[in-house]
Amino acid sequence: MANSGSTAAARTAAPSRTSWRPRAGYAQTLGAGAFLALLILYNALFNGDVFLNTQSLRLNLTQVAPIVIVAVGMTLVVATGGIDLSVGSVMAIAGAIAPLIFLSDASLLTLPFVGGALAYAVPVLIAGLFGLFNGWLVTAFRLQPIIATLVLFVAGRGVAQVITDGRLQSFREPDWQFIGLGRVFGVPFQAILMLCVVGVAAWGMRSTTFGRYVLAIGGNAAAARLAGVPVGRVTAAVYAISGLLAGLAGLIVIAINSSSDANQVGLNMELDAIAAVAVGGTSLMGGRATVVGTLIGALIIQLIRFTLLTQGVGDAVARVVTAAAIVVGVLVQRRRTP
Repeated sequence: MANSGSTAAARTAAPSRTSWRPRAGYAQTLGAGAFLALLILYNALFNGDVFLNTQSLRLNLTQVAPIVIVAVGMTLVVATGGIDLSVGSVMAIAGAIAPLIFLSDASLLTLPFVGGALAYAVPVLIAGLFGLFNGWLVTAFRLQPIIATLVLFVAGRGVAQVITDGRLQSFREPDWQFIGLGRVFGVPFQAILMLCVVGVAAWGMRSTTFGRYVLAIGGNAAAARLAGVPVGRVTAAVYAISGLLAGLAGLIVIAINSSSDANQVGLNMELDAIAAVAVGGTSLMGGRATVVGTLIGALIIQLIRFTLLTQGVGDAVARVVTAAAIVVGVLVQRRRTP
């Protein structure tokens, strides 16, 4: 009887821990949306000759799309109370593998569409396996997520360099590079892909059992486990999703650059993703997630950089302002936490 009472208490405890949080998160997301609107208005009024044109819109969408895609995966990880420092290195690994496939002379890979399709699927799946490795370290060995993902943060880029033998891989494959350079009715394809990822993730977090499990784990993992939530499997799945999305972003980046450099692909991406998550309203303590807020946060950071750079301010200063935005986002979260 005592066990059944504990289980019943856990079932009510997990929702109660997270029930108020979405409202607080939405309030911060609304604030971030208002700030984004002000940034857009400022650029339209005082920087209109540079900002209000199609080329500028495409440039900003191209630069922000990989960040948003990675940040969506980071949002899910953070919602469980974790962190993923390995996303930049996983991007580099995926970016190193893809050219080896579509530039291969193997007979199977030279068949129409086969090499290109495998060059999309295989690197992303391998990136997902590396993400699953992170989840395994967290769940099986109970390592702190920051330590578990630090392993690939350090070693992953070395893996990418070994794959490429330390060489820059340059290529010109227009069909395959559609993922980074293609346009659909004038809209960059990677921006459409970004919105699809955001839409699916937002729906999943709001309307599926998996999304509720993620929030329950971040709110109180012990109570969630007592309530019957498969904490280990869900946590591992979240890190695998983060790896998959990092791999996808890595393919976009090398497609845009027409080259793969293991030293540069995904460099500092983990910081940009965490910044987008924090500014957008997802609690870094776990238990709350707003995917749309993450999109807004990434757009804010991108527009801040764009605004400063067009005003002649150096990139170093722009990064300082980005760091300040993270601090503000975290402080706002703390003020809203009872």
